[in-house]
Amino acid sequence: MTLNITNNTLKHRFEVEVGSKTAFLNYLMRDKTMTLTHTEVPSSLSGRGVGTALAKAALDYAVQQGLRVVPQCSFVADFVNTHSQYQSVVVAPR
Repeated sequence: MTLNITNNTLKHRFEVEVGSKTAFLNYLMRDKTMTLTHTEVPSSLSGRGVGTALAKAALDYAVQQGLRVVPQCSFVADFVNTHSQYQSVVVAPR
């Protein structure tokens, strides 16, 4: 399944629509730090890699933009722990 994930800067979230459902990953921006706060995937999309795709999109964006990342969301924190290529952008919460 190919997902078209967008960065909705007005709502401060990465999001994707699958059928009539929307999954998203909220963030807060402060200076050059992006805090990833909450991932929400409708239960009907669970187990299809949607949350993983959202986490990857947000982290790839952070790398491309030279941002630091605070993975406040436990899903994203777990993702980062198993994908060492993102460790360089992760910082502890202030």
